[in-house]
Amino acid sequence: MRVFERLADLKGLVGQELTTSDWVPITQERIDRFAEATGDHQWIHVDPDRAAKGPFGATIAHGFLTLSMLPLFLESSVDIRDVKMGVNYGLNRVRFTSPVPVGSELRARIVLKGYDPLPDGGVQMTTEVTIERKGSDKPVCVAEAISRRYA
Repeated sequence: MRVFERLADLKGLVGQELTTSDWVPITQERIDRFAEATGDHQWIHVDPDRAAKGPFGATIAHGFLTLSMLPLFLESSVDIRDVKMGVNYGLNRVRFTSPVPVGSELRARIVLKGYDPLPDGGVQMTTEVTIERKGSDKPVCVAEAISRRYA
């Protein structure tokens, strides 16, 4: 966990890696719960027997499950003490660059790409989030995320 006392402390860190999160396991239960929440029950995600005979040899996580973990990675690895509220503002670019087989462990490397003051006293932060799979040289997802933080 990287701790910042003030939101303003991040201003000078544009272009730098802020943090790397802890590893998070991707279980079949997590995949199944995501399928239930989204209605995406494609066999490649939820049918271990059929997926074992498929192109990846096992079930794989939904790409959007991987993407939905951004808040978990951010909140578990960066603490900005004076922030009272943060909101997701969107994404500029997302690529799912490699599959995530069940049993994988993922973590995120977070680089601050932009720090832009807002007229209402907040800050719009743009981060590049690279999600890695333990044991693989290729990331599984690269996303440019935008959030707004208010101290």
